[in-house]
Amino acid sequence: MTFAATILTLYPEMFPGPLRLSLAGRALEEQKWSLDTIQIRDFATDKHNNVDGTPAGGGAGMVLKVDVLAGAVDHAAKMNEQHLRSSRAQSRDGGAGGKGVSTSLDTNGPSRIPILAMTPRGKPITQARIRELSAGPGVTILCGRFEGFDERIFEGREIEEVSVGDIVLSGGEPAALMILDACIRLLPGVMGAASSGTEESFEEGLLEYPQYTRPQEWEGRTIPEVLRSGDHAKIAAWRKSMSEDHTRLRRPDLWDRHIGDRD
Repeated sequence: MTFAATILTLYPEMFPGPLRLSLAGRALEEQKWSLDTIQIRDFATDKHNNVDGTPAGGGAGMVLKVDVLAGAVDHAAKMNEQHLRSSRAQSRDGGAGGKGVSTSLDTNGPSRIPILAMTPRGKPITQARIRELSAGPGVTILCGRFEGFDERIFEGREIEEVSVGDIVLSGGEPAALMILDACIRLLPGVMGAASSGTEESFEEGLLEYPQYTRPQEWEGRTIPEVLRSGDHAKIAAWRKSMSEDHTRLRRPDLWDRHIGDRD
């Protein structure tokens, strides 16, 4: 089954953007994932195609209109339903074993493709959530602009509010690209080595250990001797120790969570 990505945006020309290159680009050509964009402005309800309005109660900026957003979200939901029906039919017909196709779904499959809204008010995205998304049939991402979304869209539709960090962007599109890249690289067959997706930061609740490669010496600095020893047990122990040290010093929040999970 192809991982189906759908982006709701005022700037569809921003996609696939950098995702047409490297691993993601090759995976797109091989149909390991697909991309659809939906122009939010197409669902404007007035003759001027307005998508935003002034904030209720006053204030700076403009807010994306709930009726326009709902039209775009509902359209995406219908597209997702069609994709799921098609995928289930392929599974029943034995088509899920084809080249470049994920086989992570059974014949019943999930009931829906999740819809995410990119917003600094959202719950911080985690690698664990990325793994959940990449193991599913796809993801739909709603990109904000201006002062954000009319709050009623989250009351009236099942949408997960997500943040990529404690920063504010000019729009949700760059954040959506980050989410897609994180998901796509974990799809079956995208990365060359299976361990590439597990031996890295956040997979075990820790930052990744330091990496080195040739030359052995550079400006008087050498690769740590343990990594040149050939002793795999010692190398594993060193990497674990470095991972823990870096996490404790650089990301105390992750370290506290890691200790709590371990206890």
